[in-house]
Amino acid sequence: MKKLILVTGVALLAFVIAVFTATMQQSHLIHQLFVFGDSLSDTGTVFKATGGHYPPNPPYYRGRYSNGPVWVEHLASKLALSNSQITNAACGGATTGSGSINGIPGMLAQVEAYTKTASQTKPKALYVLWAGANDYLNGASSAIPVENISKAIASLVAVGAKTLLIANLPDLGNLPATRNSAYAAALSAATASHNLALAKALDRLRQQFGSEVRLIEFDAHMLYQDASAHPAKFGFTNVTGSCISPSSSCNDSDRFLFWDGIHPTVATHRILADRAFNAIAQVQPVSDPKVLQ
Repeated sequence: MKKLILVTGVALLAFVIAVFTATMQQSHLIHQLFVFGDSLSDTGTVFKATGGHYPPNPPYYRGRYSNGPVWVEHLASKLALSNSQITNAACGGATTGSGSINGIPGMLAQVEAYTKTASQTKPKALYVLWAGANDYLNGASSAIPVENISKAIASLVAVGAKTLLIANLPDLGNLPATRNSAYAAALSAATASHNLALAKALDRLRQQFGSEVRLIEFDAHMLYQDASAHPAKFGFTNVTGSCISPSSSCNDSDRFLFWDGIHPTVATHRILADRAFNAIAQVQPVSDPKVLQ
């Protein structure tokens, strides 16, 4: 009888712990997704603004600067979020700035527009920020984009953001459109400087905000490097050229890292989403219990 009581007690305790743990994890799950950035995350902002004329469909997919859904869409799926739980302000051509260029709001401007209308805090939301490439392609120094990103983070934290995913940049001097150009080396140097400065800025912000705010660095640069060095690992056979060109189409896009001279294929976007999901899961419970490798 005593043994039965002991076994029953242990089982009950295990059940209580499991329920408590599940309840605590559920309270920290991601319930919303907010996206700010440029064409790498744009799911149709420019397409809608131009009446469906740009980017042209085909060869681009329904307003994405790729041949299919982009990485934040795959990430949302992994987080089990519906379309009603996603707000995406990313805009193709955006810099990190607070103004607009040719009518395209920079990432900081996108964030400022959100914070001005945010009626309440959303601590269970994930905020994604990825921009900077257009700054450097337009000749900016590394100090400006990193400062803008830091301001955007601070603005979001000020209205209650608790979990933010911030991506660094792939090697801008090693894209199909830039690799053989006269400014390839300068762009590669600018990328390295940006990523180092961004990492330091995030460390400073973590100290400033404390442990309640999670600033997750998404190392997109390392992923691109890994894919370029070990293409077969990702199922790629071409990591230097673009899948499409003015004179040809592409029938095997999953073998390519790049769709055009700058933007990745949907196959690459899937990999980006996997890596981003892993980065999030390392510091916070997510709705999908499986962490993809």
